[in-house]
Amino acid sequence: MFLAIIGNLRDRSVAWRALALPLLLTAAGVAIVNIAALRDINAAGMPSIGLGILASMAALAIWIVYGLVNAAVMRSADAPDGLQWTGLQGIGAAVGSLALLPLTSLAGVNTLPAADLYRFAAWALIMGLAGSWLATWCWVVASRRLPLALSAQLIVAETVFGLAYGFAFEGRWPSFFEAFGAIMQFAGVCSAIAVFSRQVRSVRPVIAELRS
Repeated sequence: MFLAIIGNLRDRSVAWRALALPLLLTAAGVAIVNIAALRDINAAGMPSIGLGILASMAALAIWIVYGLVNAAVMRSADAPDGLQWTGLQGIGAAVGSLALLPLTSLAGVNTLPAADLYRFAAWALIMGLAGSWLATWCWVVASRRLPLALSAQLIVAETVFGLAYGFAFEGRWPSFFEAFGAIMQFAGVCSAIAVFSRQVRSVRPVIAELRS
């Protein structure tokens, strides 16, 4: 959402009045989901929650910088090939992940049964290819073809899918407020797509006239 605001401040892709509803729906949905999660936290868990909030803020700042840089690179006159740029990001992520190895639990790998180890390696490979490489390539393509104010809002789908995966892991259905918040986020994305679609339809006749 913040990246969408920054993108529209920079490019002014669409009128703020038209963008207000999508942003409000998304913000309200995120707030509802988080309030629903925080109300069940007891006092003993607050230090952990505070650390998590700080980590989330740091991740948000990094994501905003990445989104701006990625969009600038892909929309430049000498933009690299999408697959090459995706591969370069993958190499950079792999090198950066080496610094995180001391924080992992690799020391306990030898205690795992062989079947569990193979299953873990298979899932890691699948998620690395589909959830990381393929997703990054799709984002690179979107950054080239779509205004940042729109493509930044599409990433809200990641939050909704993350909630779904979390509920599946916990083996439960979402509460009313969790479901309502997720629906509001999805509605925000759909309304953003509708806003930009109307923008494109209104511009097409002008472009056709100029070409003629």
